[in-house]
Amino acid sequence: MSVDGRTIVLAGATSAAGLGVAQALVAAGARVIATGRSDAGLTPLRELGAETAVADATSLAEMSALASGLSAVDGVIPLVGGWRGGGGLAGQSDEDLHALLPAFEAVRATSRAFDPLLRESDAGRFALVSSTAVARPLAGGANYAAVKAASEAWGRATAQGFAKAARDAGGPLRAASVIFRAKALDADSLASAVLELWDLSADALNDRILDI
Repeated sequence: MSVDGRTIVLAGATSAAGLGVAQALVAAGARVIATGRSDAGLTPLRELGAETAVADATSLAEMSALASGLSAVDGVIPLVGGWRGGGGLAGQSDEDLHALLPAFEAVRATSRAFDPLLRESDAGRFALVSSTAVARPLAGGANYAAVKAASEAWGRATAQGFAKAARDAGGPLRAASVIFRAKALDADSLASAVLELWDLSADALNDRILDI
């Protein structure tokens, strides 16, 4: 398999990571649809050759509207992120938690909105970016680790949903949900990992946690 010719949605793609992944996918021949909350923020992605849509990745309604206008989707990667922390448990403020929650909300909204299209693809891929902090949470990053852990649980539930749908249909598993864990996110490493999602079968990828 190859990513060439496939349609990939990058939700919340205006960060450096989004730009890096978009550039790699476009260079590999993929059709990239990148979303962001402002048209101005999407300009660099258009300059790279991506199609763009002003849409909130944390909104099920807006992600569903985007999905309804597409006939096929082979990959969805929510890239809403950010970090806040420090100060031990006493420093884990409600304000910081609320600022981190959109990353989890984007995972929920995108997985739900694009689930039918990913299952219809011959190689649907859903991938989320997590952190090694999930495996070793620190007091000063408890909010962050908790949000990432919730995202991982949702990603694994998505994987189980793909597997169950395939079993119920009596057909092969074609869609996979994958978790990327990084200690410090590097755009080039993430881009390489994303490209490799179409090098392996869904059976080899589904419900996998991959360190990048």
